[in-house]
Amino acid sequence: MTMATVQTEAKPIVNRTQALVWLRQMMLIRRFEERAEMLYQKGNKIGGFFHQYSGQEPVAVGSIGVLREDDYVITAYRDHGHALARGVSAKAGMAELLGKVTGCSQGKGGSMHFFDLEKGFLGGHAIVGSHIPLAAGVGFAIKYRGEDRVCICFFGEGAMNQGSVHEAFNMAALWKLPVIYIVENNLYAMGTSLARSSAVTDLTLRGAVPYGIPGVSINGNDIELMAKTTREAVHRARAGEGPTFIEAQTYRYKGHSISDPGKYRLKDEVDSAVRNDPIVVYQNILKQRGWIDQEAIDRMHESVKQEIEESIAFAEQSEPPPLEALYQDITVAPYIPQE
Repeated sequence: MTMATVQTEAKPIVNRTQALVWLRQMMLIRRFEERAEMLYQKGNKIGGFFHQYSGQEPVAVGSIGVLREDDYVITAYRDHGHALARGVSAKAGMAELLGKVTGCSQGKGGSMHFFDLEKGFLGGHAIVGSHIPLAAGVGFAIKYRGEDRVCICFFGEGAMNQGSVHEAFNMAALWKLPVIYIVENNLYAMGTSLARSSAVTDLTLRGAVPYGIPGVSINGNDIELMAKTTREAVHRARAGEGPTFIEAQTYRYKGHSISDPGKYRLKDEVDSAVRNDPIVVYQNILKQRGWIDQEAIDRMHESVKQEIEESIAFAEQSEPPPLEALYQDITVAPYIPQE
């Protein structure tokens, strides 16, 4: 499978203001990931695992960008990009990475467990595929309450092999739950390519067809196509027509995690992806439309750099959670340890 070339429609599906917001969000995610990786490599700043999102920004920004504020988002462990796209601040995200009480999960979640209930961001989840049944549960709750909200559920193509995932697809289809399943097919489940691990590489045949769920495979690095496709799925969900399955073909520049050097990939493959960097491609598209010029792009880059540096300073100056936080948020009623 190879990445498709970005092709935008003759008539844009977004206005200039929205397009510039999306461009900046992608820049912010990229800068956040790059600087956070530098902090991680220092060895004493960020604990646990760390999974880079660089290269996949259009998937999160384009899809989340068409949601309402009262909708829900749930994702896997590569979650920083989705959180930032949903409106979690860079300060709250960076503080979480550094294990500080000002983080979005109060410093107790770390890289793989960003969470912000007020923004409807129901977390990153570390166990592969574990959150996909949870998304069905969210969809069931929405329908049970008679609401017209939707839940977007992101996961990687490696999760397609989990049995509980298919149980969730079946229930979502059976009960017409308002869930949009987006598989971010970055071609590698950890270090194993899709072609080596799946007899069928068209993921819509595995995630949509068997359950009667409408499925589509698109170039997820085309942010406006990502938004258009997601918007159509959202309309279906709000109308009570049930779930949609979107295979968003994308590419991650880094290995599975920071500790993964990615030696299983050919240099030409990575270089080709970098040459078609989706952020640069979208910058050029907006320049061609006359919506932005190079000077404005440079100012946007500087603004993003400043925001990220401020987030690092905020995180480093914040305090870690107090010891009593170990006993908080673990049960419905307050837990009081026995002396």
